[in-house]
Amino acid sequence: MQFSGKSVIITGAGKGIGRACAILMAARGADVVAISRTQSDLDSLKSEIGGRSIRVDLADVAATRAAMVEAGPCDFLINSAGINVLESVLDMSDEGYEAVLGINLRAALVTCQEFARARVAKGGGGAIVNITSIAGHRGFQDHLCYAASKAGLEGATRVLAKELGPHGIRVNAVAPTITLTELAAEAWNDPAKSAPMMVRHPLQRFAEAEDVAQSIALLLSDDSSMISGAVLPIDGGFLAV
Repeated sequence: MQFSGKSVIITGAGKGIGRACAILMAARGADVVAISRTQSDLDSLKSEIGGRSIRVDLADVAATRAAMVEAGPCDFLINSAGINVLESVLDMSDEGYEAVLGINLRAALVTCQEFARARVAKGGGGAIVNITSIAGHRGFQDHLCYAASKAGLEGATRVLAKELGPHGIRVNAVAPTITLTELAAEAWNDPAKSAPMMVRHPLQRFAEAEDVAQSIALLLSDDSSMISGAVLPIDGGFLAV
């Protein structure tokens, strides 16, 4: 799968899955527009792959819209930006709710809307991949807002696929399991914590960011030209058992 002559907007491109997507897409010839709120992450990414970068806090709706306009009518959009605030049901705060839903759901819908408007104005075509989570399918302690945001994004993905399909725009989502980004690797380093979760994965491992990026590239490619409205688990079989 090569993407020469194509362009892709990636939110959350500074770290983790988003960064892996940026590196992979650039390696396959795509022009990358990296979006992150952390300038140092954007600077280091640009030194590695080139491309364009836009610093924006996706919690700011107006700034997010402006960033998408600045990015221009690219061929693809990968919504990788996401946060979590660990709070129990009884302890959920307004601040935690606003932060998680604001980034994980609202910002993703805004970027999808602006991407679609730009594509339709150019005659249509293109593809979107939203990154959700197995937490949208299974209940995990202290993940109330996170689960709601990811399940909501999967529902929105189906609506986007329905409404944008006539314009030739495909929209899919991927639902990764625990993905060993730098932060997650540290959090799951203790075998006492990781072993009970690991055993629930038939493949007996967690995902790497590159695993997720490869699957996203597949969904963006012409090899997936008949796939839209789907949610692809990248979970080593977790949701199957």
